[in-house]
Amino acid sequence: MTSPLSKLQQIPPDIAAVADYEPFARQRMSEQAWAYMAGGAADEFTLHENCAAFQRWRIRSRVLRDLSAGHTRLELFGQTFDCPIFLAPVAYQKMVHPEGELASVLAASAVRTGMVVSTQASASLEDIARQTQVPLWFQLYIQPDREFTRELIRRAEAAGYQALVVTVDAPVNGVRNREQRAGFVLPDGIEAVNLRGMRVPPQPASRIGDNVLLGGPLLAAAPTWRDLQWLRSLTRLPILIKGVMHAEDASRAVAEGINGIIVSNHGGRTLDTQPATIDVLAEIAQAVEGRVPLLLDGGIRRGTDILKALALGAEAVLVGRPYLFGLATAGAVGVAHVMHLLRAELEAAMALTGCRTLDDIGPSLVSR
Repeated sequence: MTSPLSKLQQIPPDIAAVADYEPFARQRMSEQAWAYMAGGAADEFTLHENCAAFQRWRIRSRVLRDLSAGHTRLELFGQTFDCPIFLAPVAYQKMVHPEGELASVLAASAVRTGMVVSTQASASLEDIARQTQVPLWFQLYIQPDREFTRELIRRAEAAGYQALVVTVDAPVNGVRNREQRAGFVLPDGIEAVNLRGMRVPPQPASRIGDNVLLGGPLLAAAPTWRDLQWLRSLTRLPILIKGVMHAEDASRAVAEGINGIIVSNHGGRTLDTQPATIDVLAEIAQAVEGRVPLLLDGGIRRGTDILKALALGAEAVLVGRPYLFGLATAGAVGVAHVMHLLRAELEAAMALTGCRTLDDIGPSLVSR
């Protein structure tokens, strides 16, 4: 049978690893789009640390294990995925490719893995859902307009989304100097289409260094733990919170009845000089004690990175920039190829550490 991706854009022949996509993507993106997609907050320490920290962890190989009937299948919340690698929520994907999120969801369907759709997607959540053949999750910012938030949840449920991922680590944007230097503004014709009609509280004009944010109406409406209880009253979907970097917050989330936790520092785009996500994962896993699934994003560039994350307590990982670079380079086929490369590398790492299934991956396989 012909693949639905077979007639789409072609992969450059000299791409052998996920990192090889970056220079091709850079050539195809404007300065402003590159600043938005590739940049981080302030001096971008956390952005780079997310990747660098994986290199400080070492894998210990195992030999002569039974690897027959091995696989990378994962079940979460009653949903089955072919591998533990999800497409992370990324806004405004039409900035890097005309088909944007519709190409990304086609790729997710082709490789049978999950995708988390951004509230700030440049395609409607309904149009994205109509293109999928795999479970989709909807990433939700709790908006100052709570009634609009309620309507977003209703739309996601009606479209068939199977979990809500509530981003909790960005009550305000990070200080993104790279975007400021590039003069970033959204291009004409690209917008957060799912937020049309939302009421936004008035916000005084400010400059970096002004003290208006803490007293402004935007932060006065910032979500709290009470809002998670309110969300629970609105839906029966599993609720995950994304942006947890502290064990005490993880313990509180479990106590509040949250169904899953994503260890994330927003890809280094909010608060700079935070630690890498891989470096806080083990302490969060210890606090959670397996009571809810843990996922991780930030810095995944190799299948060995995925193995390390799973060994330290994650059940799955999310990737963001790598698949965006694949999207910019070759559309849906580029995204699918990025996911294929990561899965193939994960399978090789599992075989070389004697892991037949994901359940065999444990902390004894890694050291610092």
